[in-house]
Amino acid sequence: MSVSDFIFRFWQDITGWLALFYSLLTIGTLCWVLHTKRETMSAIAWSLTVLMLPLIGACLFFVFGAQSITRPLTRKQQKKSAYKKISGGVDEKPSADVPARWDNLAKLGHHGDGFPVTGGNAVTLYHEGHRAFEAMLEAIQSARNHVHMQFFIFRSDASGERFIDALCDCVRRGVEVRFLYDSVGSYNLSSRLLRKLAQAGGRSAAFLPILNPLYRFRVNLRNHRKILVVDGRVGFTGGLNIGDEYLGLDPRFGPWRDTHLRVEGEGVRGLQRVFLEDWHFATEEAVHGDRYSPTFDKSPGSALVQVVHSGPDGEYKAVRETYFAGILNARKRVWIASPYFVPDAGLKDALVLAAWSGVDVRLLGLFRPDKWLPFLAARFYWTDILAAGVKVYQYTAGMMHSKFVLVDGEWASIGTANMDNRSLLLNFEVNYQLFDEALIAELEQHFHIDLKSSIRVDANVFSERPFISRLAENASRLLSPIL
Repeated sequence: MSVSDFIFRFWQDITGWLALFYSLLTIGTLCWVLHTKRETMSAIAWSLTVLMLPLIGACLFFVFGAQSITRPLTRKQQKKSAYKKISGGVDEKPSADVPARWDNLAKLGHHGDGFPVTGGNAVTLYHEGHRAFEAMLEAIQSARNHVHMQFFIFRSDASGERFIDALCDCVRRGVEVRFLYDSVGSYNLSSRLLRKLAQAGGRSAAFLPILNPLYRFRVNLRNHRKILVVDGRVGFTGGLNIGDEYLGLDPRFGPWRDTHLRVEGEGVRGLQRVFLEDWHFATEEAVHGDRYSPTFDKSPGSALVQVVHSGPDGEYKAVRETYFAGILNARKRVWIASPYFVPDAGLKDALVLAAWSGVDVRLLGLFRPDKWLPFLAARFYWTDILAAGVKVYQYTAGMMHSKFVLVDGEWASIGTANMDNRSLLLNFEVNYQLFDEALIAELEQHFHIDLKSSIRVDANVFSERPFISRLAENASRLLSPIL
């Protein structure tokens, strides 16, 4: 009997079994969605996807969405707890004194497994890639004990070669080198560079490898952190990854505007700890001891700083909560730079309330997007914040990749986290809270410079945009929790 004859003879039975299979698959997937997705918008978006795209919706959820309570996340939580026991727990000493008005921000940053505010730090800010890269390479070249490096994106171009060569030179001098990269962000990282580092004696590892069937090609739960720690004394973090585009050398992006910082002092301990927990998860190597957390006989500077980290492996989202509380604390101004702006309902309401109460709220974002989905989703949220009086600017001089929140010239949060749901809920991020008016004045100065290279969105003109634009923005907003 041929296949066509079989189908013709038993088509009713085949149809019945397919209908039963589809029903069971849909019901089972919907139950899975409701069990794993705690965010209302994400649960609704995935439920609609499953219902409106038969079979395809379930497959999309299996590949992209089933990531909140899964084996890799559970394993990350277990490894985090195990590392705490091995290394002696988190730093429980009290935070250094901060101005009373910002004490709640210090407590939020220290809550759970957070780190205290530390004083006596020397902080240098970088506003473009060239000076930041040179400072990082100089720190690597001066290493005596160890270099710990972690980036979301690491290119195999001239910039990547320079950093790998610097790491290899360190190893030859007897310096320990550990290099952690995200397997999705650095998907095209050349195995040649990794072999080069390994042959020199350095170690490297991928965070949640996407080719491992255990993780089912996961594109969420990514490690978006950018960390460099040298000898436990000097640390770098911020928006810069490693690649030629971050030096403004890629014509597709043009000049690259970013914000990075160098910290020297006790404030590096938290950054070191974040790296070592991620390294332990990726490699099973539990690195700890006094040599990785040195003491300082003399304070290198006077800045008050605090490391704030968060990720999907914890219920408490410290970066998000400090953003939220910082906005609510504002009395004069809230200035935000973020290339991707997809806030949750609470953050959007906080911005709206701040603007309604007379606070000068400004948002600086992209004019020419590198990713259309978050760009269109951001425009959906512009409607409400523009109506409340928030000033929205689009940077036209190139790629604006800075990530910071400035409040009243007294408090700032700067680091790797965008003001969007992916950064604040789905990715691993790290920021510094700054309680230093001189540093914040420098950030505000550069924010003013950026505004001169930006166009302000006219609320009246924006409200009259075509229906098709509104439709695309709403669709992107619904898809943003999914992809």
